[in-house]
Amino acid sequence: MTTNDVEGPTAAGAKETEFSIRNPWTGRIAFVVRSTGADQIEHYVQAAKAAFRQFVKTPAHQRASWLNGAASAMEKETPQLVEMTIEHIGKPRKAAEMEVRRSIAFIRACAMHLHGLGGEVVPIDMVPAGAGLFGFTRRVPYGVVAAVTPFNAPSNLLVQKLAPALITGNAVIIKPCLEGSRIAQSIAAAFGAGGVPEGLVQVVTGDRQEALDLAAHPDVDVVTLTGGTAAGDALARAAGAKRFIGELGGNSPNIVAADANIDDAVKRIVPSSFEASGQQCISTQRIIVEAPVFDEFLTRFIEAAKRLKVGDPALADTDLGPVVSVRAADRIRAMIEDAGSRGCRVVTCGDTNGCVIPPTIVIDPPPGTRLIREEVFGPVVVVMRAKDIDDAIRIANDCEFGLQGSCFTASLATAMRMSEEIRAGSLWINEASRFRLDNYPFGGVGRSGVGREGIPYAFEEYTQPKFTGIRLP
Repeated sequence: MTTNDVEGPTAAGAKETEFSIRNPWTGRIAFVVRSTGADQIEHYVQAAKAAFRQFVKTPAHQRASWLNGAASAMEKETPQLVEMTIEHIGKPRKAAEMEVRRSIAFIRACAMHLHGLGGEVVPIDMVPAGAGLFGFTRRVPYGVVAAVTPFNAPSNLLVQKLAPALITGNAVIIKPCLEGSRIAQSIAAAFGAGGVPEGLVQVVTGDRQEALDLAAHPDVDVVTLTGGTAAGDALARAAGAKRFIGELGGNSPNIVAADANIDDAVKRIVPSSFEASGQQCISTQRIIVEAPVFDEFLTRFIEAAKRLKVGDPALADTDLGPVVSVRAADRIRAMIEDAGSRGCRVVTCGDTNGCVIPPTIVIDPPPGTRLIREEVFGPVVVVMRAKDIDDAIRIANDCEFGLQGSCFTASLATAMRMSEEIRAGSLWINEASRFRLDNYPFGGVGRSGVGREGIPYAFEEYTQPKFTGIRLP
């Protein structure tokens, strides 16, 4: 995942740096963020450690009350959060509104589910040495969690880490992407307004170095990241022997079988490919279509893509706004040019200008094309022809990523085969790959990361089992 264009670093002393973040639609400076110096990071970590120790025994009902209070405080800030999402990252208004609503609902869902965080009785008398003994486990928090979050869903992907980690008893230090700094600070303030004690939720601002410093700190117990695979590698190395949770890159395959409902597949895959300007780790990137329906699907898909409205993200009817920065746009264009240089047919559904990249479709790219090997993180898809289902599965799995995929088919047998053979952390049948709910395990295999988000699975990620054995009198 990329960072936005910044004017800087500019001088702010040896310990701090200022970055000017530009609105990707207007090009004007949206705000200036100052990085957190090393001394401040040390202070934040120690404050989090002290707060964790002070409040670790807080009753579950009280922690649930904190989250419900935070959700109510965020509701009051919804208009401001939506406007910042539009201005700072260029997300269209309807998508920004949906994201903030989802974030608030997720916080409340975490509060409701806390009753599910339990332990188990261990039958240690199953062996002779365990006779007369009783054992049980309970799940306990780790301590201080460093949560590193990206730009593309600055509210939702933040609370996906903050709410489960906090309600299970941890203290959380958020390190947002530069573009998400103001939003992260607003959400942290909402948690404070909702009753969360001082020190349990804090925000460190800055760029890569601040994330690395947090990950490497000996008093940080868990590092959790949503971001690119390269960032995951760097943070995991910095973290060393501590818990690391990474939801990393993707290159989502969406298979269309010959027996699929083509109209339904097009209806679902088009927004999955292009909405949010393709800046989702599970956005459709590779569409793999069985040969008998390839031409029909492609024709309808192009027609539907051309109907999307590209433009000002502040308008209520805009489907695609700009990508996050000129830097990101240049990287995406370079990947499109790579495909063109290999003789691919490229269909561009609109005009390219500045940070705006219209829906772009690359047809039957040859092996080695960057778009089928890398994560594009933009409104670009490839449509690939498969001879049959065997070939479709082979193409889908011919990638180092394995986050989420999909298959459209009318056959239960094909659906079950996809479930068995597609290498991904999650798979949807007759729904596109960008669809996600918050109550199933979400995370990747291969280079797409480790660990799982989603209630109740995130609760397990931020806690560890502790065993107690008792010798009975």
